[in-house]
Parts: sequence; C-alpha cells; structure tokens
Amino acid sequence: MNTQLLLIQVFNGLVNGAFYALLSLGLAVIFGMLRIVNFMHGALYMLGAFTAFALGQAFGLGFWPSLILAPLIVGLLGMGLERGLLSRLYGLEPSYNLLLTFGLTLLTQDLVKQVMLSRFAVSSAPYTPPAALSGVVNLGFVVFPKYRLFVIALALVICLVTWFVIEKTRVGAIIRASTENPNVTRAFGIDVGKWVTGVFGVGVALAGLAGVLAAPIYSVEPYMGAELIITTFAVVVIGGMGSILGSIVTGFAVGVLAAVGSALYPPIANTLVFILMALVLLVRPSGLFGLPEGAR
Repeated sequence: MNTQLLLIQVFNGLVNGAFYALLSLGLAVIFGMLRIVNFMHGALYMLGAFTAFALGQAFGLGFWPSLILAPLIVGLLGMGLERGLLSRLYGLEPSYNLLLTFGLTLLTQDLVKQVMLSRFAVSSAPYTPPAALSGVVNLGFVVFPKYRLFVIALALVICLVTWFVIEKTRVGAIIRASTENPNVTRAFGIDVGKWVTGVFGVGVALAGLAGVLAAPIYSVEPYMGAELIITTFAVVVIGGMGSILGSIVTGFAVGVLAAVGSALYPPIANTLVFILMALVLLVRPSGLFGLPEGAR
C-alpha cells in the first residue's frame, strides 16, 4: 500500500470513527448517569437518518434544518421513553433494561420499514448532502470528499463540547452529583428525575445527530444501525464504561485502526475491533480510560 492510499484509509477511518465517537459518547453519557446499557441506541441512530429523510420528503426541508430538527425530535422521543418506560425499571436487574431496549429496537426497525414501504415505496433511500459540501478538497497530501471532512470536524467539535460541559461546568457537576449521590443532591433542591430525563435525551440526540450525518454516506434504511451498534458497544468497553473522554478518543482511534487494518489484511476487518477489546479487557478490565467499579 502506497502512502496516498494509506492516507485515504486513515481519513475513511476518521469518518467511521466520528460515528463511533458520537454513538459511544451518547452511550457513555447515559450509562454514566443512569447505569443503563441502551441497546436501542443503534435504532435511534437510524431514526435520526430516517427523520431527516422524512422531513425532506414531507416538508421539503433540506440537510441544514434537518441537522438541527432530527436530533431534537429523536431526543424528545428518548425523553418520553425514559419517563414512560425506562424509569419504571430503575432498581431492577439490568437484564430488564436490556430486554426492554432490545424489544424497542425491533419495534422501531419494523415500524420504520413499514412506513418506508407504504409511504415512500422504498426499502432504502439515498440522502443528498448539501450543495455547499459537494465535491472534494485537495489537502495537498490527499484529495478527500468535502462532506466527509465536514463530518469529521463537526463530530469532533460536538464531542469536545460535550466533554467540556460534563467535566468543566456547573451543569456537569450537577450531573455527576446526581449520579454519585442522588439523595444528597435532592437535599439541595435539585430535581434529579428531570436531570436524568434530560441527560437521556441528550444521549439519544447524539445518536440521532450521528444518523443525520451518516445518511448522505450510507443511505437511509431500517437496519443501518444494527451492525454499527455492535462495534460501538466494543468501543465503549475499550474506552471504559461511562468514560466521556474514553468514548471520544477510542471512537476515533478504533475507526482509524479498523480502516487501516482492513486495508492491510482484509480477512481481519470484521474481527479486529473485538480482538482489541479482548486484549484490553485482559490487561485492564475497566477499559483504557475507565475507573474500577469501587473507585466510581
């Protein structure tokens, strides 16, 4: 492989890593606050892409309005699910949450499939990126599609802003306090339940945002999140469950590693991430950036 092809693979890996980072960041935010493993995250990613597509078909909205509206709609839906369903399972075995979110995943996928077939007469559909982001950019050392560079840049900005808010601001302090000692936090007059719902909404909105960004690259179809979410869970485990920084760094790193590894040795493409996960767990069971359970 020459240098040009290697650089292209690195940038392709950064694009995939952008989606891994946004999805695993959403999972880490939810797990860090609620200790819930949201198996529905891949379906919410798909729902973000489908919402953008549906807004365009029904109301003629383009990419830029949908980039804002679709994550908001998905986030509000997530808040409704948390209040109406997930909140009833707090305190029970984690398997109940897994079963519920898994069932909601199947329901969402089938519902979107039926809507696409009956309303739009397609099983999958392309989604056009904005004209301003069409074409390629010559970076001097490699030529790369402008839209994919935008995806990398926006995902990085969103991830860093989320990290800053949670780690460096009063809002983040309240979120951490609500997680670590909810009873004391309530004693200060803070409504922990509303914060939990809000954080869940933000986490699923990140998945919706990733879906909108992915739509012009991968097209919109009901099962687009099914395979991606498996890799995303591996990314979360490697970075450390609930670690915000771990999700961001590991997401981008795994994307690049998987892209370069698959180019160098294609047979390992589908297993490289899981080999890495197994090695990390052997050396550091809490993940690269995670804390041991007793230290949280």
